Amino acid sequence: MVPLDAAPLGPLQLNATAVVELIAFLVMLGILARWVYPPILRAAEARQKQIGDQLAAAEKARQDAEQYLSDAEAAIQEARVEGQRIIEASRRSAEQVAQQVKQQAEEEAKRILEQAVRDIEAERQRAMYALRDQVAEMVVTAAQKVVGETLTAERHRELIERAIEDVSVAEVTPGA
Repeated sequence: MVPLDAAPLGPLQLNATAVVELIAFLVMLGILARWVYPPILRAAEARQKQIGDQLAAAEKARQDAEQYLSDAEAAIQEARVEGQRIIEASRRSAEQVAQQVKQQAEEEAKRILEQAVRDIEAERQRAMYALRDQVAEMVVTAAQKVVGETLTAERHRELIERAIEDVSVAEVTPGA
């Protein structure tokens, strides 16, 4: 076996250069830890916080956009419902106006028909009076021819009234 102090250590030989290098490394590590790493860490933390804030703002913006979208959809639905209500009200109003116009037209037609019936009845009455007068004259003329004399005014009136009554009775009973 080879004694330890006689064995070559190779690259791990402990000598003064290695100790100085080790001390220089530790001093450099201390300087970096004291003055260089803290600003780098603060910058990294600030960047990390900034990214977190941006992510939170993006999430809030997404939530706001979703809220605006749902509000817009609700407004659109409400507008549709209101539009349907207006259309239905307009339809009912149009039906009501059409019904009123129809009713007015029916009333006007009924009024015109009633007026025509009244006019016809009045014309019939005038024709009846004219016919009675003609019949009375014919009766008087016929009576004068049959009797052969001129009638007095009173007798003339009596004959006319009797003829009118006969015509009225004949008019009331058409088969007689």
